[in-house]
Amino acid sequence: MKRLLFPIIALATIVVMSGCGSSKGVAYFTNIDSTSLAASRGLYDAKIMPKDELTISVHTTDPAAASPFNIETSSGTSGASKGYLVDNDGFISFPLIGRVHVAGLTKTECEAMIKSKIKPYLAATENPVVMVRMSSYRITVIGEVANPGVIPVSTEKISVVEALAQSGDLTIFGKRNNIMLIREDANGQKHETRLNLNDANLINSPYYYLQQNDILYVEPNSAKAKSANIGQSTTMWFSFVGIVTSVASMLVTVLK
Repeated sequence: MKRLLFPIIALATIVVMSGCGSSKGVAYFTNIDSTSLAASRGLYDAKIMPKDELTISVHTTDPAAASPFNIETSSGTSGASKGYLVDNDGFISFPLIGRVHVAGLTKTECEAMIKSKIKPYLAATENPVVMVRMSSYRITVIGEVANPGVIPVSTEKISVVEALAQSGDLTIFGKRNNIMLIREDANGQKHETRLNLNDANLINSPYYYLQQNDILYVEPNSAKAKSANIGQSTTMWFSFVGIVTSVASMLVTVLK
Protein backbone atom coordinates (compact mmCIF):
# COMPACT_ATOMS: atom_id res chain seq x y z
CA MET A 1 0.00 0.00 0.00
CA LYS A 2 2.92 2.37 0.72
CA ARG A 3 4.10 1.93 -2.84
CA LEU A 4 0.72 3.06 -4.12
CA LEU A 5 0.96 6.29 -2.13
CA PHE A 6 3.94 7.52 -4.14
CA PRO A 7 2.23 7.86 -7.55
CA ILE A 8 -0.80 9.49 -5.87
CA ILE A 9 1.42 12.08 -4.15
CA ALA A 10 3.32 12.68 -7.40
CA LEU A 11 0.11 13.29 -9.31
CA ALA A 12 -1.17 15.68 -6.65
CA THR A 13 2.11 17.63 -6.86
CA ILE A 14 1.77 17.94 -10.65
CA VAL A 15 -1.80 19.21 -10.31
CA VAL A 16 -0.71 21.89 -7.83
CA MET A 17 2.24 22.95 -10.00
CA SER A 18 0.07 23.19 -13.14
CA GLY A 19 -2.38 25.37 -11.22
CA CYS A 20 0.43 27.72 -10.18
CA GLY A 21 1.74 27.93 -13.74
CA SER A 22 -1.68 28.92 -15.09
CA SER A 23 -1.65 32.16 -13.04
CA LYS A 24 0.95 33.73 -15.34
CA GLY A 25 -0.33 36.36 -17.75
CA VAL A 26 -3.64 36.83 -15.92
CA ALA A 27 -3.36 40.62 -15.47
CA TYR A 28 -5.00 42.86 -18.10
CA PHE A 29 -3.35 45.91 -19.75
CA THR A 30 -0.02 45.35 -17.98
CA ASN A 31 1.72 48.10 -19.99
CA ILE A 32 -0.98 50.79 -19.67
CA ASP A 33 1.33 53.16 -17.72
CA SER A 34 3.64 53.38 -20.73
CA THR A 35 0.96 53.34 -23.45
CA SER A 36 -0.56 56.44 -25.06
CA LEU A 37 -4.33 56.20 -25.45
CA ALA A 38 -4.59 59.27 -27.68
CA ALA A 39 -5.60 57.12 -30.65
CA SER A 40 -8.72 56.00 -28.79
CA ARG A 41 -10.15 59.54 -28.73
CA GLY A 42 -13.61 59.79 -30.33
CA LEU A 43 -17.09 58.42 -29.71
CA TYR A 44 -18.10 55.13 -31.27
CA ASP A 45 -21.17 55.11 -33.50
CA ALA A 46 -22.46 51.79 -34.84
CA LYS A 47 -23.45 51.55 -38.49
CA ILE A 48 -26.48 49.75 -39.84
CA MET A 49 -25.74 46.40 -41.52
CA PRO A 50 -27.74 44.06 -43.77
CA LYS A 51 -30.02 41.77 -41.72
CA ASP A 52 -30.23 44.29 -38.88
CA GLU A 53 -33.73 44.83 -37.52
CA LEU A 54 -34.62 48.48 -37.00
CA THR A 55 -37.42 49.99 -35.00
CA ILE A 56 -38.42 53.34 -36.50
CA SER A 57 -41.06 55.71 -35.17
CA VAL A 58 -42.20 59.10 -36.44
CA HIS A 59 -43.68 61.73 -34.12
CA THR A 60 -45.44 64.97 -35.05
CA THR A 61 -47.47 67.59 -33.19
CA ASP A 62 -50.52 66.20 -34.98
CA PRO A 63 -50.55 62.43 -34.29
CA ALA A 64 -52.72 61.80 -37.33
CA ALA A 65 -50.03 63.27 -39.59
CA ALA A 66 -47.43 60.75 -38.34
CA SER A 67 -49.78 57.77 -38.43
CA PRO A 68 -49.11 56.76 -42.10
CA PHE A 69 -45.38 56.47 -41.35
CA ASN A 70 -45.73 54.22 -38.32
CA ILE A 71 -46.27 50.47 -38.60
CA GLU A 72 -49.49 49.27 -36.99
CA THR A 73 -48.92 46.45 -34.54
CA SER A 74 -51.10 43.36 -34.25
CA SER A 75 -52.84 44.96 -31.26
CA GLY A 76 -53.97 47.84 -33.46
CA THR A 77 -51.76 50.48 -31.84
CA SER A 78 -49.49 52.67 -33.90
CA GLY A 79 -45.78 52.14 -33.40
CA ALA A 80 -42.68 50.40 -34.68
CA SER A 81 -42.61 47.21 -32.66
CA LYS A 82 -42.75 44.99 -35.75
CA GLY A 83 -39.53 46.53 -37.01
CA TYR A 84 -37.90 46.85 -40.42
CA LEU A 85 -35.53 44.13 -41.60
CA VAL A 86 -32.63 45.46 -43.65
CA ASP A 87 -32.31 43.28 -46.75
CA ASN A 88 -29.07 41.94 -48.24
CA ASP A 89 -28.76 45.02 -50.46
CA GLY A 90 -29.07 47.36 -47.47
CA PHE A 91 -32.64 48.57 -48.10
CA ILE A 92 -35.80 48.75 -46.00
CA SER A 93 -39.34 49.33 -47.27
CA PHE A 94 -40.73 52.39 -45.52
CA PRO A 95 -44.40 53.47 -45.65
CA LEU A 96 -45.24 55.92 -48.46
CA ILE A 97 -41.63 56.67 -49.44
CA GLY A 98 -40.85 53.08 -50.51
CA ARG A 99 -37.39 51.45 -50.56
CA VAL A 100 -34.75 53.36 -48.66
CA HIS A 101 -31.06 52.48 -48.48
CA VAL A 102 -29.93 52.54 -44.85
CA ALA A 103 -26.90 50.20 -44.67
CA GLY A 104 -23.71 52.01 -43.75
CA LEU A 105 -25.55 54.82 -41.98
CA THR A 106 -25.34 55.58 -38.28
CA LYS A 107 -28.56 55.87 -36.32
CA THR A 108 -28.38 59.68 -36.44
CA GLU A 109 -27.73 59.71 -40.19
CA CYS A 110 -30.65 57.35 -40.77
CA GLU A 111 -32.98 59.54 -38.72
CA ALA A 112 -31.97 62.66 -40.67
CA MET A 113 -32.37 60.91 -44.03
CA ILE A 114 -35.88 59.55 -43.26
CA LYS A 115 -36.92 62.94 -41.87
CA SER A 116 -35.92 64.64 -45.11
CA LYS A 117 -37.92 62.12 -47.17
CA ILE A 118 -41.17 62.38 -45.17
CA LYS A 119 -41.22 66.19 -44.79
CA PRO A 120 -42.76 66.73 -48.27
CA TYR A 121 -45.78 64.68 -47.12
CA LEU A 122 -46.38 66.90 -44.07
CA ALA A 123 -47.58 70.42 -43.49
CA ALA A 124 -44.91 73.09 -43.72
CA THR A 125 -45.36 73.85 -40.02
CA GLU A 126 -44.58 70.29 -38.99
CA ASN A 127 -41.06 69.40 -37.80
CA PRO A 128 -41.18 65.61 -37.45
CA VAL A 129 -39.08 63.71 -34.95
CA VAL A 130 -37.74 60.38 -36.26
CA MET A 131 -36.36 57.81 -33.83
CA VAL A 132 -34.32 54.83 -35.06
CA ARG A 133 -33.02 51.94 -32.96
CA MET A 134 -31.10 48.79 -33.85
CA SER A 135 -33.28 46.29 -32.01
CA SER A 136 -31.28 43.21 -33.07
CA TYR A 137 -27.86 44.40 -31.86
CA ARG A 138 -26.18 41.46 -30.13
CA ILE A 139 -22.80 39.76 -29.80
CA THR A 140 -21.74 36.22 -28.84
CA VAL A 141 -19.07 35.18 -26.31
CA ILE A 142 -17.99 31.54 -26.10
CA GLY A 143 -15.09 29.48 -24.78
CA GLU A 144 -13.27 29.88 -21.47
CA VAL A 145 -15.56 32.40 -19.79
CA ALA A 146 -17.76 31.92 -16.75
CA ASN A 147 -21.06 32.46 -18.58
CA PRO A 148 -20.84 32.00 -22.37
CA GLY A 149 -23.80 33.10 -24.43
CA VAL A 150 -25.45 35.75 -26.61
CA ILE A 151 -25.48 39.30 -25.20
CA PRO A 152 -28.13 41.80 -26.37
CA VAL A 153 -26.78 45.35 -26.60
CA SER A 154 -29.48 47.95 -26.00
CA THR A 155 -27.05 50.90 -26.15
CA GLU A 156 -25.69 49.91 -29.60
CA LYS A 157 -22.19 50.18 -28.14
CA ILE A 158 -20.15 47.55 -26.28
CA SER A 159 -16.41 47.07 -25.84
CA VAL A 160 -14.48 43.83 -25.65
CA VAL A 161 -13.96 44.40 -21.92
CA GLU A 162 -17.68 44.99 -21.31
CA ALA A 163 -18.64 41.88 -23.27
CA LEU A 164 -16.24 39.70 -21.29
CA ALA A 165 -17.39 41.27 -18.00
CA GLN A 166 -21.02 40.48 -18.86
CA SER A 167 -19.90 36.91 -19.53
CA GLY A 168 -18.47 36.62 -16.03
CA ASP A 169 -14.87 37.27 -17.14
CA LEU A 170 -12.36 34.72 -18.38
CA THR A 171 -11.70 31.61 -16.34
CA ILE A 172 -8.17 31.03 -15.10
CA PHE A 173 -7.71 28.74 -18.11
CA GLY A 174 -8.60 31.33 -20.78
CA LYS A 175 -5.91 32.67 -23.13
CA ARG A 176 -5.84 36.38 -22.39
CA ASN A 177 -3.28 37.19 -25.06
CA ASN A 178 -4.94 35.41 -27.99
CA ILE A 179 -8.72 35.97 -28.02
CA MET A 180 -10.31 35.25 -31.38
CA LEU A 181 -12.73 37.80 -32.86
CA ILE A 182 -14.85 36.74 -35.84
CA ARG A 183 -16.59 39.57 -37.71
CA GLU A 184 -18.81 39.65 -40.79
CA ASP A 185 -18.72 42.71 -43.05
CA ALA A 186 -21.56 44.29 -45.06
CA ASN A 187 -20.85 41.91 -47.97
CA GLY A 188 -21.11 38.77 -45.84
CA GLN A 189 -17.34 38.16 -45.79
CA LYS A 190 -16.06 36.78 -42.47
CA HIS A 191 -12.82 38.11 -40.99
CA GLU A 192 -10.79 36.81 -38.04
CA THR A 193 -8.41 38.74 -35.82
CA ARG A 194 -6.67 38.15 -32.50
CA LEU A 195 -6.92 40.37 -29.43
CA ASN A 196 -4.45 40.62 -26.55
CA LEU A 197 -5.94 41.65 -23.20
CA ASN A 198 -2.46 41.89 -21.67
CA ASP A 199 -1.61 44.77 -24.02
CA ALA A 200 -3.16 48.20 -23.34
CA ASN A 201 -2.87 49.04 -27.06
CA LEU A 202 -6.08 47.05 -27.47
CA ILE A 203 -7.92 50.19 -26.29
CA ASN A 204 -6.58 52.02 -29.38
CA SER A 205 -7.60 49.16 -31.68
CA PRO A 206 -10.51 49.46 -34.17
CA TYR A 207 -11.67 46.14 -32.68
CA TYR A 208 -12.00 47.47 -29.12
CA TYR A 209 -15.69 48.21 -29.74
CA LEU A 210 -17.66 45.26 -31.05
CA GLN A 211 -20.01 45.38 -34.02
CA GLN A 212 -23.38 43.68 -34.12
CA ASN A 213 -23.13 39.89 -34.58
CA ASP A 214 -19.43 39.76 -33.60
CA ILE A 215 -18.23 36.49 -32.06
CA LEU A 216 -15.58 36.35 -29.31
CA TYR A 217 -13.95 32.99 -28.69
CA VAL A 218 -11.67 32.57 -25.66
CA GLU A 219 -9.36 29.64 -26.27
CA PRO A 220 -8.23 27.36 -23.40
CA ASN A 221 -4.57 27.62 -22.43
CA SER A 222 -2.10 24.74 -22.13
CA ALA A 223 -2.75 24.44 -18.38
CA LYS A 224 -6.37 23.50 -19.15
CA ALA A 225 -5.26 20.69 -21.45
CA LYS A 226 -2.74 19.45 -18.89
CA SER A 227 -5.25 19.57 -16.06
CA ALA A 228 -7.75 17.67 -18.17
CA ASN A 229 -5.23 14.91 -18.83
CA ILE A 230 -4.09 14.86 -15.22
CA GLY A 231 -7.69 14.74 -14.06
CA GLN A 232 -8.36 11.66 -16.17
CA SER A 233 -5.17 9.97 -14.96
CA THR A 234 -5.91 10.80 -11.33
CA THR A 235 -9.40 9.36 -11.64
CA MET A 236 -7.97 6.13 -13.06
CA TRP A 237 -5.40 5.88 -10.28
CA PHE A 238 -7.96 6.42 -7.54
CA SER A 239 -10.23 3.82 -9.13
CA PHE A 240 -7.33 1.38 -9.28
CA VAL A 241 -6.35 2.09 -5.68
CA GLY A 242 -9.95 1.63 -4.57
CA ILE A 243 -10.17 -1.77 -6.24
CA VAL A 244 -6.84 -2.92 -4.82
CA THR A 245 -7.83 -1.75 -1.33
CA SER A 246 -11.13 -3.62 -1.53
CA VAL A 247 -9.45 -6.82 -2.69
CA ALA A 248 -6.78 -6.54 0.02
CA SER A 249 -9.41 -6.01 2.72
CA MET A 250 -11.36 -9.01 1.48
CA LEU A 251 -8.24 -11.21 1.48
CA VAL A 252 -7.30 -10.11 5.00
CA THR A 253 -10.82 -10.99 6.19
CA VAL A 254 -10.74 -14.40 4.49
CA LEU A 255 -7.24 -15.29 5.71
CA LYS A 256 -8.22 -14.50 9.29
